[in-house]
Amino acid sequence: MEFVWYELMTTDLQAAKAFYGEVIGWGTQDWEGPMTYSMWTASGVPIGGLMALPNDLKQAGAPPHWLGYVGTPDVDRTASAATAAGAHVLVPPTDIPEVGRFAVLADPQGAAIALFTPTPGDQPGECSSPLGHVSWHELSTTNWESAFAFYSALFGWNKTEAMDMGEGGMYQMYGVGEKTLGGMYNKPADMPAPPYWLYYVTVADINDAVEAVKRLGGQVLNGPMEVPGGDLVAQCMDPQGAAFALHASPAKAS
Repeated sequence: MEFVWYELMTTDLQAAKAFYGEVIGWGTQDWEGPMTYSMWTASGVPIGGLMALPNDLKQAGAPPHWLGYVGTPDVDRTASAATAAGAHVLVPPTDIPEVGRFAVLADPQGAAIALFTPTPGDQPGECSSPLGHVSWHELSTTNWESAFAFYSALFGWNKTEAMDMGEGGMYQMYGVGEKTLGGMYNKPADMPAPPYWLYYVTVADINDAVEAVKRLGGQVLNGPMEVPGGDLVAQCMDPQGAAFALHASPAKAS
């Protein structure tokens, strides 16, 4: 099972559209449904969504944030298995007419993640270019070993490579078969944020993208920096407070 959709819940829809459109190059398409919802597009292919942060989450103190959806053949069965393994259901399995069925969970350490089963025949478009697509899915948590055991049992993910970060502990990469999807690590004790998922989006030039983040009122939290293999990454925050990251290959970085 892999990530199939990425959703931004924010407090300013128009500002978010303008920000990510310039930083990453995404387009948007309005969804004709019972609620206000827009889709992010990369080269014309829908890859995620954009909606107003629900009032109940605002009242609970939740900031704007990104939520990743993992595809599953049966949302109800997967949600039930997750609950049995210690997760909490934040949004129970719910139908989206003519689209599919979804649920939102908090894993045993508290990181939010969603499940999605599409309506038969409703499959995502093909990726013609990596630009604008999420290339890495990173979990910062309090116990990566327990988190990996949870996700491995739930989604069939396996360990791929691992990197010893010294005092930072182990950075464990995971994936499906030989395909690596991302990494997990224990967040530093002095990091105030609760466990969370961070999604890295591929851009043509990371330096241009970082400058756009700064110019448009976002923050660069870390980077750009080189990671093993020579790629460049930067962790950022948009003007409304949602964390995201950028990724570029050496050939496409200036």
